[in-house]
Amino acid sequence: MYICVCMAVTEHQIRQAAQAGAHSLRDLRRDLGVTSECGSCATYAKKCLDEARDAKRKAAKAGRLAT
Repeated sequence: MYICVCMAVTEHQIRQAAQAGAHSLRDLRRDLGVTSECGSCATYAKKCLDEARDAKRKAAKAGRLAT
């Protein structure tokens, strides 16, 4: 799904950015252009980023528990 229509940024791209180390909207703006035009995507982009970072943390924690 498109999160930022102005810059044609998808939810998948935001998840990839989180996996690559994006931690904030500032990182997404720098890397993907999110919020650089109208800014109406900021809430959804932040939510998507937070969900991706939480999933990454849970996966890392599960990996540590499995070893």
